[in-house]
Amino acid sequence: MKKLFAIVLVLHFGILYAQRDIIPSNGYRITYLKSSNGKALENQDPILVFAATDQTTLLSSTSIQSGKADFPYEQTFIDLNTRNFTQLAFWNKAKNAATTDSISLSKQTFDLSPETKIILGYQCRKAKTIINSNTIELWFTTDLKVKGAPTVLGADLGLVLEMVRNNNYVITATKIEKQKKISPYQMAFNNFNGPKTDLLTYRDLLWKSRFTTIAVFKNEIINFSDQSKSNDSIFRYANGTVILKKVSFPEIPAGSLIFTELQEQSNGDAYDRTGSVFVIPEDQPHSFLDGLKNGVKSLPVYDNGNGKQYQGIVRTTNYSPLLELMRFFTPFGIQQYNHIALKDKKWHEIVPYRQDISELQSTLSTKTVWIGTFIGNYDKGGHKISLDITIHKGDKPATANRFVLPLFNTTNVMEMAGQDYATLFNTDKGLEVTFDLPNDVANAQLRYITTGHGGWENGDEFVPKKNRIFLDQQEVFAFIPWRQDCGSYRLFNPASGNFNNGLSSSDYSRSNWCPGTVTNPVMIALGDLKAGKHTIQIRIPQGAPEGNSFSSWNVSGVLIGN
Repeated sequence: MKKLFAIVLVLHFGILYAQRDIIPSNGYRITYLKSSNGKALENQDPILVFAATDQTTLLSSTSIQSGKADFPYEQTFIDLNTRNFTQLAFWNKAKNAATTDSISLSKQTFDLSPETKIILGYQCRKAKTIINSNTIELWFTTDLKVKGAPTVLGADLGLVLEMVRNNNYVITATKIEKQKKISPYQMAFNNFNGPKTDLLTYRDLLWKSRFTTIAVFKNEIINFSDQSKSNDSIFRYANGTVILKKVSFPEIPAGSLIFTELQEQSNGDAYDRTGSVFVIPEDQPHSFLDGLKNGVKSLPVYDNGNGKQYQGIVRTTNYSPLLELMRFFTPFGIQQYNHIALKDKKWHEIVPYRQDISELQSTLSTKTVWIGTFIGNYDKGGHKISLDITIHKGDKPATANRFVLPLFNTTNVMEMAGQDYATLFNTDKGLEVTFDLPNDVANAQLRYITTGHGGWENGDEFVPKKNRIFLDQQEVFAFIPWRQDCGSYRLFNPASGNFNNGLSSSDYSRSNWCPGTVTNPVMIALGDLKAGKHTIQIRIPQGAPEGNSFSSWNVSGVLIGN
């Protein structure tokens, strides 16, 4: 079947694009402008339609025809003789692709109205249709003996001079210019040399061309095994529960939108686990990489007086803690345990996590950095993950001179290599870090991620606890981090235990996380900070141990400003 499809596709496009004698026809060049709620859109690229008397049409734009269009761009050639239209996408000057649709034009239906009006001196009739709950009115004329429209919709009615969507968005013809000897076919395919593909592949190629994808990990295993080994590009630490890769980023313009995209499946582990995607800052003489390579004892120790020592969690004069990009939590056994059958439960195969990290743009732009992913587990099969970072053009004013300073991260990423749990909130001091600002920072914010863990049903994972944040001994923010929507993700959790009360383990509300979700950062406004020393303190009323169970809090904080 695949071979047959390929042959049919090749023959189809071979016939469509075969060299043929093209006799230019007379026709018209129509210019269209867009408006919304009665106001013309600003900085728009006028739509151009070239409609020929041979019943072929090209949908283009002013910038494309002048050679000034930004890539990628798209043009559409319509052949009303065959009722086909071909979409052509140009990724750059040398790369393009096309697809042909032979069905959609024939499926268009309209209600014709007796109403008429004059547009640019031509009498127009009204046609109406509804698409995806949008009411669309088309005003078209047959006086010019050509057919076309500013979109494919209505291209076979006549010459559409106005399109109105939901009575507020309007595309209107502003100019009609007579053309001699034009060929929409030649105009469309003049610089085309790319593949001809099916519609879904074409759309996928076009979509992906609109942003930059940095591939970090692809189907990598994060597990607990002394057999986990590094290779030339992927480094494995803490018995395989941490994977690390050096990644180079292009220049990322200020104002861009940046996302981490991670996919996870169980490769054997049945339980919900803490996960983290992070960057290892190397702005100081020592970094977390020292601990990964040389063991946790090589990391600087934080001592808050509770009798325990915590390695590598706060910024010092010569050490930067991990900069957390995304905190995520695996569900109970997704994919690996989908054989567990429950009535009316069709388990998902994979869990996707996607988070906006645009505020960290200056940390990545033009940099080569260590990016890692951690999933705490003691399972030989562990978990399978893929990680991309995508960069998208922004449409909002850029924030210049973004300042990013990692301050603390208590997540014990090296748990499986001896790094202790963050039980330090059992004292009034909690977590305290003093840092030095070389310059004033305007509009400072603390990018704060917090999740409570442990203690079974009486522990901080299942008991709401207030987080209080202090700047220079003054409380600036307090809230109770709590998720009450965990039951929404039951289909990610096939191995979640079912209890006598009718709930599953994954249904229970938790301290700012659910199995199968991302924990969003809280952006805490700190105002303008002067150059010099400052102190951030986090206080949480951590619960006391009960037998062998104990509570802990994973918190990370990054100072951001201008």
